[in-house]
Amino acid sequence: MPPAKKRTRSYDSAKIRAAVSAQFGNVREAVAALTPEQLDGPTRLGEWTVRDLVAHLAWMVDSVPQLLAAPAPAVKDLALLDWSSMTATAAERIDEHTRGIDASDPVGLYARVAEEYEAAVAGAGDERLLRLSFGAMTLGDFLVTRTVELVVHTDDLNAATGAGIPYDRQALAACTRLLADTLAVRAPGGAVEVRVPPYAVVQCVEGPRHTRGTPPNVVETDPLTWIRLATGRTDWATELDEAHVSASGERADLKDLLPLMG
Repeated sequence: MPPAKKRTRSYDSAKIRAAVSAQFGNVREAVAALTPEQLDGPTRLGEWTVRDLVAHLAWMVDSVPQLLAAPAPAVKDLALLDWSSMTATAAERIDEHTRGIDASDPVGLYARVAEEYEAAVAGAGDERLLRLSFGAMTLGDFLVTRTVELVVHTDDLNAATGAGIPYDRQALAACTRLLADTLAVRAPGGAVEVRVPPYAVVQCVEGPRHTRGTPPNVVETDPLTWIRLATGRTDWATELDEAHVSASGERADLKDLLPLMG
């Protein structure tokens, strides 16, 4: 019998839109409190300063009204679960664009972005197609990817500044689920169950399929550890050693499957 086809997870449009606004608001409040010395400080993202990271976070939301202002493509050719695989192909362009953003007045930048984002999405339907550099996807799907960008880079900003920016629950949930589903697509199967409570449970990796009772191969971790593993902010061995990940069973080793995106 062929393996069951995985269904694409659906997301509540109103919750995703609210999550993007809420998490950007959390970041905006923190950015307004950063000192010039903090803005010029380093991050864990190569040569990027905190100011570069702040600029990038603004662009991740500003990209929504920018794309909506452009003509809509005729055909969708980028699925939500393919997005994370494509981001690496645009790394150089993203770095160049980020460094070109004027973030000399981050408070003003964030005020403009917030206003333009809210105005743009208010009249746009989820099925409106957007032309990204590596394909066309729906606005609804693109907004889910914004939760990933916002949560991942909020964590980067917290690591760089100690700002303690909170995570909107819906944004954290969507980010966690999209990255977990991406793993299930990259390594299809039912031999390993990956649990990221309270947001996601997926089965992956080829091998004997679990049908009932306690699965023989289980990986469990918390959302932020999972997100850091999935995006290469940390590594499998470190998180196992620090007991942030539990892995039971001979197949419960994800080190060769991570990260999912950089």
